[in-house]
Amino acid sequence: MSTPHIETKFPKVGTTIFTVMSALATEKNAVNLGQGFPDFDCDPKLVQCVSDAMQRGLNQYPPMTGVPVLREAIANKVEQLYHYRYDPTTEITVTAGATQAILSCILAVVRAGDEVIVLEPCYDSYIPNIDMAGGVAVRVPLTPGTFRPDFDKIAAAITPKTRAIIVNSPHNPSATVWTQDEMLQLQELLAPTNILLISDEVYEHMVYAPLQHLSASSFPGLADRAFIVSSFGKTYHVTGWKVGYVAAPAVLSAEFRKVHQFNVFTVNTPVQYGLATYMQDPKPYLELPAFYAAKRDLFRQGLAHTKFELLASEGSYFQCVRIDKLGVPEKNLSEAEFCKWLTTEIGVAAIPLSAFYADHFDQRVVRFCFAKKDETLKLALGRLARL
Repeated sequence: MSTPHIETKFPKVGTTIFTVMSALATEKNAVNLGQGFPDFDCDPKLVQCVSDAMQRGLNQYPPMTGVPVLREAIANKVEQLYHYRYDPTTEITVTAGATQAILSCILAVVRAGDEVIVLEPCYDSYIPNIDMAGGVAVRVPLTPGTFRPDFDKIAAAITPKTRAIIVNSPHNPSATVWTQDEMLQLQELLAPTNILLISDEVYEHMVYAPLQHLSASSFPGLADRAFIVSSFGKTYHVTGWKVGYVAAPAVLSAEFRKVHQFNVFTVNTPVQYGLATYMQDPKPYLELPAFYAAKRDLFRQGLAHTKFELLASEGSYFQCVRIDKLGVPEKNLSEAEFCKWLTTEIGVAAIPLSAFYADHFDQRVVRFCFAKKDETLKLALGRLARL
């Protein structure tokens, strides 16, 4: 007997750079500032909320769309922060993390041959998700160096086949945050079209003063056409729980739920109830910007003593740096080669920005994650000081 031969559906898809670099970091006992996850615990109160839900016997299937008390809590939070009220019954769906949410959004609305505009560099699931739906990814570069949106290029990419555009702010990997003017330009550009918006806002609570997060839900012309995606994993330091949500107008949510019910059907019951209880106090997410700003500043102050060139870190928990001026063994190392060298020889893992471009565009920039204990950051900075 032998395994039947199959022709791969996704010849360009391999193992993600995050998995590769985390494995290398483990092998080399390096400080992992590559993959974006905290190395510290969440609030014990949140764990207790989930444990209490388990003890209360809330361990069976919840409603497909999410438990009502959590959807109500999400609707209240969005209304308080962004002044837009979603109906928790028909317009909010709890998901198995943001990655599942984005895939389900795309599968729900993108048909074979439809075009979806993505702004590169972009999170690595976007383009494979579009491929899975039979769509065509239309890649529009953000401005190199500043990573600001170029609306002339976005407008030029729109065709009668354009079904959706994916926008991510705060942005992974560049850590930029869209401005009021940019959101208004997007609203104006989309106004005469039927193009849908998938707004990836998983880092919404990590925007640093004097900036603030501008959700697509705050702009009526965007909210009416948008799937808003967010993540409890990012907000509450529990990335392994894989719980997020999508907020969208009822007609869009209805289409989303058609996919969601046959994709994951529903999401961990006691965690949903635990999150709903924990969300009664907004203090944890309201204080998150200051919490991460302190880590960002600690990390940036340490990097200032190296030859890395710091780029702006306006939001998220990432810091991008240019590597042009470093005295590495070979100055012509690509970003990917540099990250492997840095992990192996210096003992600190990073992610090449080229991994976020389909054509692996190399602009001598790498990304660090500072969602780590202060002692972890100091250990990494001590090693990076050798450069």
